[in-house]
Amino acid sequence: MASILFSYAVKLNSTSQGSPFDAVIANLTGCVPQSFSPVCPNNCLARKYRHITGACNNRNNPVWGTANSLLARWLPAQYEDGISEPKGWNDDFLYNGYHLPQVREVTRKIIHASSIACQEDDLYSHIIIEWGQYIDHDIAFTPQSVSKTLAIGSVDCKSTCENLYPCYPIKVSEDDPLSQGGCIPFYRSSFACGTGSNGFMFGNPSLLNPREQINGLTSFIDASTVYGSSVSLQHKLRNYSSEEGLLNVNGKYSDHGREYLPFEIPSGCIQDPTAENAERIDCFLAGESRSNEVITLAAIHTLWLREHNRLAKALKKLNPHWSSETIYQEARKIVGALHQIITYRDYMPKILGKAAFDKYIGPYNGYNEKTNPSISNIFTTAAFRFGHATIPPMVHRLDSQYVDHPKYPSLHLNEVFFRPWRIVKQGGLDPLIRGLLGKSAKLQTQQEMINEELTEKLLVMSNNGSMDLASLNLQRGRDHGLPGYNDWREFCGLSRLATPADLISAVSDQNLVRKMIDLYGHPDNIDVWLGGLAEDFLPGARTGPLFACLIGKQMNALREGDRFWYENAKIFKKSQRDELEKHSLSCLICDNTALSHVPLDAFLLGNYTNNFASCDSIPGINMEAWKEYPKKDINECEEQSHEPCHSSAECTNTLGGFRCLCTDPYELAEDERTYSGRLPRGSLMSIILVAILFVSWAVMCWILVCRGTSIFWSSTKSHNVEGMKKPSVVMIYSICESKTMPLPLIPSEQVSQDISNGHHILLHV
Repeated sequence: MASILFSYAVKLNSTSQGSPFDAVIANLTGCVPQSFSPVCPNNCLARKYRHITGACNNRNNPVWGTANSLLARWLPAQYEDGISEPKGWNDDFLYNGYHLPQVREVTRKIIHASSIACQEDDLYSHIIIEWGQYIDHDIAFTPQSVSKTLAIGSVDCKSTCENLYPCYPIKVSEDDPLSQGGCIPFYRSSFACGTGSNGFMFGNPSLLNPREQINGLTSFIDASTVYGSSVSLQHKLRNYSSEEGLLNVNGKYSDHGREYLPFEIPSGCIQDPTAENAERIDCFLAGESRSNEVITLAAIHTLWLREHNRLAKALKKLNPHWSSETIYQEARKIVGALHQIITYRDYMPKILGKAAFDKYIGPYNGYNEKTNPSISNIFTTAAFRFGHATIPPMVHRLDSQYVDHPKYPSLHLNEVFFRPWRIVKQGGLDPLIRGLLGKSAKLQTQQEMINEELTEKLLVMSNNGSMDLASLNLQRGRDHGLPGYNDWREFCGLSRLATPADLISAVSDQNLVRKMIDLYGHPDNIDVWLGGLAEDFLPGARTGPLFACLIGKQMNALREGDRFWYENAKIFKKSQRDELEKHSLSCLICDNTALSHVPLDAFLLGNYTNNFASCDSIPGINMEAWKEYPKKDINECEEQSHEPCHSSAECTNTLGGFRCLCTDPYELAEDERTYSGRLPRGSLMSIILVAILFVSWAVMCWILVCRGTSIFWSSTKSHNVEGMKKPSVVMIYSICESKTMPLPLIPSEQVSQDISNGHHILLHV
């Protein structure tokens, strides 16, 4: 079996991502094959546009940031066996003399908050949360074990509460409403083939190769949410019959004339229980598989589908000579740049605060090929999950005056999970987008971390019952072997918090500190996600010092290590960059919905009557910067101010330039205008050819003369030569002999004698 698995791993080197070999390996072992280093093409397309998988962004390290590559480790993994077993796996394993608490217990005693008691954020709107989730889905996805029952030695996690691969169930008390026979099913993240306990099966002799996880998406902010991270998904999303480089849209439903995402058929989204004639509304198909998790996220995906097609049509109108492929790639490049601008200019400073943003991200200093942009394990598994504490318990739908919609009421969060029919059948995007702009985000506080819609009613399609998002986050961090809270503070240059008194310096709520010490025993044992979430906010931020550091470092690496970053001077013209930077999330909404008024900054919570602006006044992109003007042909040969060619050369006009043609036997320099001091190749070749012809002519003449003499001598044996003048014969012989080597010098008297005796003298010519 080991040899078979190794054989498959080798074959993957020459196959594309998502190949049948991937599925075979995953089903047999539960692991995910890594991307192999590709051969990077060096052509115009490769230099101008991203590859859909992210490959070859860094030409020296072509796997950095690619889909299906390893999550980066900024600190070594901490597994209980040093290789694969997660924290809390073994009941007898102690941390600083204490057992780790069960994650569900941490949720119920520290994290859970009543939906009624949740405090609203008076500064930021609901859409800031959706943007954070949307961008997270653009850069990171850690697949769970795909072969829940087929992998060698695996079990069905829904039927056991034991720690058996690939299951790491969340233990719960008997009175827990989420209890499913004493636990909540939990599937471990798929591990990279060749890591962890099965490294030997893939030709890795080392047993000290800790388990690593995979990022299933491109790490770059490249709008993979719109276009996908694999060639196969890209093909599903594109409309190849269009000459405008469009994306596919829904052929069955539209939103008052505007496009919806196409359906993914078959799919498992929840259906409208009141639908007539069993009408199905399937899951939407987008560039990222989680687009249907909540309808507000699906709405953001839909906006970008519309934006791509809007841009593509504008580009085709400007440049009708462009091919469908060129239009698609140019529109894709613009959309990716807009994702970057909104995230770094409008979103990140609000999350990190200005001081932390300047410290960890700061101004753009250009592409650095030594920076690895790969998403780190700590970022995706802990730090960027801070946003879960800012999700409100309700989704609001508002009318054109930004008040509760009379026909489509607000919904509890658990009513919008995997229900795209609520968009298609209940008013489309506009009421949802107004709700995101006109209602506030939840304010994360140390007393009210995550609302009960997420800790008690989370819907996961792969699970029969409700789930707890907070417990899933904590368990995932242990599954990945993330070091503890203090290790990461030290990594960021922050002080270690060794005592409860130290902990209070970072977490001002003493009641929260007491609860954490009661559960964990020691600050070193605190799960990093909880520790980072509990810290006091930095000034003007929505994160504390630890998460600001980890998020800031990751965002800096994503920008610095991206060869196609929009500010790189080689990617866009300056005029185009200037136009791109006029764009905003508000502009996106105005261009792709029927909304008439929006905030200037969509992330800031405003009042419709006082703070909203007409869409007519929202700045947008002038697409003229992308117009490709045909080059005007100037006749340089008619320039009066200066002669384009040397006086001895003849000027000839060409399309887009001119040529200087030689009129004398000298060659022009590389500029084709001035002398080089050399004879032209044509002149040299002519001289050589003439010389060869002359020598050939001389040789032929010589042969004829000498051959004629030889014939004459041969004939003397049979003819009377008594009357021949001997001096003439001797002269001819002497001339031929001087060119025939080696011939003996024969005295003229002997020649005369031999001839008179009738002898034949052979000459070698």
